[in-house]
Amino acid sequence: MAAQAAIAEPQWLTSLPEAEALAKKENKLVLVDFTGSDWCVACIRIEKEVFTKPAFIEYAKKNLVLVRLDFPLDNKQPAALKAANDALQAKYKVDGFPVFFEMKPDGTVVWTQEGFVGGSPSEFIALLDKARK
Repeated sequence: MAAQAAIAEPQWLTSLPEAEALAKKENKLVLVDFTGSDWCVACIRIEKEVFTKPAFIEYAKKNLVLVRLDFPLDNKQPAALKAANDALQAKYKVDGFPVFFEMKPDGTVVWTQEGFVGGSPSEFIALLDKARK
């Protein structure tokens, strides 16, 4: 049962610079998830339908450093985290949620997707893999 719990818990960082440094060290790409975790219907769907599934979690462990930049309405965030997320939202011109960026450790964006209309972990992984090539 403990092994199943470990699979069900992807590790999401909240700092893009920290994620970039880790990705460089581990030779991985960074997946950035701009989300409204407590109000955005599509954000909640991708969390349930893709990000919590074993296929995605295993793929991410091998290939990605995950970053969640959250813009909640009700859940409180530290002021510094909110300011950092706001700055990244402005930098990448994100005006809706969810938005996903896959990037190299140096910050070069190799793939972007706006929105989520449904799909399986394997479909989302195929999009990520296509960007890698």
